[in-house]
Amino acid sequence: MSVSGIQGQLLEITVVGCNKLKDTEWISRQDPYVCLEYASTKFRTRTCTDGGKNPTFQEKFVFTLIEGLRECSAIVWNSNTLTYDDFIGSGKIQLQKVLSEGYDDTTWPLQDKRGRHAGEVRLIMHYANAKKPGKPHAPSAPSYPSAPSVSPYSAPPPVASYPPASYPPTSYPPTNYPPAPQYPSYPPNSAGYPPPPQYYQPAAAAYPPTYPPTSTYPPHSAYPPPPPDPHYYPPGAYPPPPYPPPPF
Repeated sequence: MSVSGIQGQLLEITVVGCNKLKDTEWISRQDPYVCLEYASTKFRTRTCTDGGKNPTFQEKFVFTLIEGLRECSAIVWNSNTLTYDDFIGSGKIQLQKVLSEGYDDTTWPLQDKRGRHAGEVRLIMHYANAKKPGKPHAPSAPSYPSAPSVSPYSAPPPVASYPPASYPPTSYPPTNYPPAPQYPSYPPNSAGYPPPPQYYQPAAAAYPPTYPPTSTYPPHSAYPPPPPDPHYYPPGAYPPPPYPPPPF
């Protein structure tokens, strides 16, 4: 998509940080910072003290665009106190995507003086006046002919009763079968049939049964009775009379 009419428009660039930078220090940790250049406009971030190979900045800068200029430069340096700053690496930043879409979040490679890889720098860019393509309109749904109107449901005619009431009753021809024979009744018990057997029924026994009379016990013995017990006292009247007897 060609981009035109950017003269005088504003472009925002945020320097997020760097990753895997080339280390220019032998003893201590390096102190990187980033410079952005667009035409004659230059910006510099703060120095990330002891940032080493992965410094963080989170600084935003605003550039005025120039018609026909579609790139800027990012240069990373190591800050020194007593000597000149050390060059770490640089890279070209293409603006075509952010000018056409309005937003770009990309990590850009850096190269040292010999063209070797020197790390990466991450930039977030915003362009508010990007001409974004309009949203395509959704195709309208095709129109279909309306369904034919359906007549209201009508109940089916009532089912005729079978056979109908006016139908004459069916007449069947009479059967020519002979009448059922008149079987004679069974004859009563007569001498022609043997009489029923007479089952033996014993006479009922008397209840309770009679037993022979019991003999007196103990039986009478022919021996003389035993002598009386000297310690035996005949029973007296009960209750006993008062003791001593009252005087008369």
